Amino acid sequence: MTTGPRRIGPGRARVRAVRAGSAAAAGALLAVVAACGQGGADRGAPAPAGSPAGSSGGSTAPRPAVPAPKPAGFTLVASGDVLPHDSIIRRAAADAGDGGYDFRPMLAGVKPVVSGADLALCHMETVYGKDGGPYTGYPAFKSPPEVAAALAATGYDSCSTASNHTLDDGAAGLGRTLDALDAAGVRHAGSARTAAEAARPTLLKAGGATVAQLAYTYDTNGYPLPEGRPWAVNLLDEAKVLADARAARAAGADVVVVSVHWGSEWQTAPDERQLSLARSLTASRTGGRPDIDLIVGTHAHVPQAYEKVNGTWVIYGMGDQIAGDMINHEGAQDPRGNQSSIGRFTFAPPGEPGARWEVTKAEFVPQWFDTGRGRVVNLGAADGSDPRHPGIRETIRQVVLGRGADKDGLTLGR
Repeated sequence: MTTGPRRIGPGRARVRAVRAGSAAAAGALLAVVAACGQGGADRGAPAPAGSPAGSSGGSTAPRPAVPAPKPAGFTLVASGDVLPHDSIIRRAAADAGDGGYDFRPMLAGVKPVVSGADLALCHMETVYGKDGGPYTGYPAFKSPPEVAAALAATGYDSCSTASNHTLDDGAAGLGRTLDALDAAGVRHAGSARTAAEAARPTLLKAGGATVAQLAYTYDTNGYPLPEGRPWAVNLLDEAKVLADARAARAAGADVVVVSVHWGSEWQTAPDERQLSLARSLTASRTGGRPDIDLIVGTHAHVPQAYEKVNGTWVIYGMGDQIAGDMINHEGAQDPRGNQSSIGRFTFAPPGEPGARWEVTKAEFVPQWFDTGRGRVVNLGAADGSDPRHPGIRETIRQVVLGRGADKDGLTLGR
């Protein structure tokens, strides 16, 4: 029986010609085969016991084992805070034009970057209000649940949901947010509706890897955890992060990503807690393998540096991806509050079983939320038509590279 593709061509024509003119030859061939069969072993009979099938009693060398194919590598992107102020909610209503809310146009400018990755992680800082509202911005956010559909349409696979605003509307707001993300097909990490959900790591597939996303926040703005639900929001604690990372690894994670809401607002330099936690978290190892493979930070409202710490990439802060005009602690409008970056990392499979998946390429994509138009702008791919873009891009670049990440290979992406 042939197992390859069947070919049609001159060869098949020649075969037909031979068959048409050689019936006698065929008869002679059958006679020869019959004669040979009378004096030889029956090749259709089973091989003698102990002999390999198809052999004539001689030894046959074992076939060499075929090595298993290497799993495929993957690209991962992570972006900053989605923070719908009142002006953002009004813009989404105007973009919908039908009484609803449409956040997809705001994110359209970065959709090629997000959807082009194998795995895309966002940070949903606020909680969602009830269908139909009312919806509110700062200080206690209740965002339209249509945000979730926009995140999915942009290409996001999972969002961290642990922030200082996670309990702005109590357990009900937390639950509505996770319900809406579920309905949109977006996974989530950092907050939970049940103890069982809180205990399960968020495991995602990317290329040939299983990736765990873990998420934590430094605080919940003084709101206490719901009564009887100490697991509702993951609070930042070094021992808990490391225990969760090891549990995720035991559950099958090849790569462990920690999303952390931390740092000092309006401060481009990482604070001492960020620096010390980054050092200790990236230094932790089990069996010689790092427990954490990537740390991505949010909260400060401004871009912060990228740095390779103990061989692991850390983004101290990506900045706000979506936010209204931002007022800093001095009461002044601060354009840095609409500047941010997307981190993009290419992971390659380990050279040997049990070793680490390595980042072979690290990039940052500068972005800016144009509050006048209500649109996220990919400054890495900007065409130069807006004279403001080069200056904003350079400001972000200087901050991102402020701790020498370019010396470890970080480059500006498109």
